[in-house]
Amino acid sequence: MAMLPPEPRGPQSGHLDATAPIMGETGGVLDESDTTSAPPARRRSGRVKIFAKRYARNRSALLGLAIFVVLVLFAVFGGLFTAYSYTDTDFLAIGFPPSTQGTEGAHWFGTNDAGNDLYAQVVHGLQRSLTIALIVSVGTTAIAAFLGGLAAYFGGWMQRIVLGVVYLLLVVPTFLILALVSNSTGGDWRWLIVVLVAFGWMMLARVIHSLALTVRERDYVAAAQYLGVSPVMIILRHILPNVASLLVINFALGVVATVLAETGLSFLGFGVKIPDVTLGSLLQAGVGTLAASPWLFWFPAAALALLTVSMALIADGLRDAFDPTSSGGVRR
Repeated sequence: MAMLPPEPRGPQSGHLDATAPIMGETGGVLDESDTTSAPPARRRSGRVKIFAKRYARNRSALLGLAIFVVLVLFAVFGGLFTAYSYTDTDFLAIGFPPSTQGTEGAHWFGTNDAGNDLYAQVVHGLQRSLTIALIVSVGTTAIAAFLGGLAAYFGGWMQRIVLGVVYLLLVVPTFLILALVSNSTGGDWRWLIVVLVAFGWMMLARVIHSLALTVRERDYVAAAQYLGVSPVMIILRHILPNVASLLVINFALGVVATVLAETGLSFLGFGVKIPDVTLGSLLQAGVGTLAASPWLFWFPAAALALLTVSMALIADGLRDAFDPTSSGGVRR
């Protein structure tokens, strides 16, 4: 009887294998005792340390992480450095450029035509944009991972239902639905999150389904089935961890995509509306006064640019950390 060829492992298989050996810092394979005899928690900790070291060698990724941390700290604690709220009005400083003068304190970024302190509005706008982006990115990644893994594991009618829903939602005019929901809810940011999550998971679910089809055929998945492990636990503990690199990178890129989507909607008047503000709504308000009051546009634009660049650098560093054979990982 002809022998079947051994199943491909490692980089050639197109995904991370939970049973494959881990490459050490010098390019060699770690000791067998580190990958087989060690407890699962220790093996996972070892992988995390290796990924962290690979990420730490990427200077641009560290720069992106540092910028992102500074932006998060600014969004959380920036309001402590001003006496104004984003809704407060200083009638004695309407349309003032950046200065250290004000009725109750300095207007670091100036004021708008309504007398609102732009510094306080940028802090609140960055906080609101980050909140929307992080929640949407987590939600879309979780939904796509579970449904994509579910369709790949069960196949048959489950696969047809999930993929049918994916293809149906992909042809739905999402922008029109976002515009209708925004107008009917008065620009409530919570409803914006619901719509962005509901229509933002389909493409990732399709990719995860394709990768999980290969993982489903692995020996450790068959062994778990023979041992009577529930399908949900097999998906969560054996299939999804092997596409974890894709999930992590997509989460980072999803933050950028959500921020840009929210900014575009707010810029067109279909996003968050006053009195609440986001970076997009601040840009929409500042572009009309770019010639007379340029600070109303450039400060929110700088915050948005730093946020998108930092997340792009972080995603690039995560890709190189998970895949050291990529061009970026080899170069560094």
